[in-house]
Amino acid sequence: MRVEHGALDGVLLFVPSPYRDDRGLFTRTFDADVARQAGLTPESFIQDSQSRSRRGVIRGLHGRSGRGEAKLVRCARGAMHDVLVDARPESPTFGKAMAVTLDDESFLTLYVPPGLLHGFQALTDPVDTCYRIDRAHEPAEDLAVRYDDPELGVEWPLPAAGVSERDLAAGSWARLRRRLGSG
Repeated sequence: MRVEHGALDGVLLFVPSPYRDDRGLFTRTFDADVARQAGLTPESFIQDSQSRSRRGVIRGLHGRSGRGEAKLVRCARGAMHDVLVDARPESPTFGKAMAVTLDDESFLTLYVPPGLLHGFQALTDPVDTCYRIDRAHEPAEDLAVRYDDPELGVEWPLPAAGVSERDLAAGSWARLRRRLGSG
């Protein structure tokens, strides 16, 4: 397993080396020693969650205030277009976005540092997304920006086939910047 740096400050991609033969395949999806060598504290991840989405569904863009929330995200089934937006005013990549495809062929795991907004769109039917999170959920700290905010201009590969009421009611990027004291 190797580690690559993402386009946003602090984002990491864990790239496994699946072993494939006529029986199928085997791969590591997490390695505490590799995570530690990349500067993470693997013991700090306290919760694993999973979601299932149908093709075209968009979830996000979500984040946390306060200390934020670090996540390890991977796609266990199908393929998804994963999007991150840097919402850390002190970051050199503040306001910038990046996207990566996560799927059940490459087995990439995306490290999302605290202070980033995260969202994804399911590219197949279904998509199972696995999250490893470093803090218990605290609803009062939830942050959200609409997936189609024109200022961010995130390009989603498919028409939105399902967005939750919560995500449709999310505020704008400009509003979040004001809340963060940076605009």
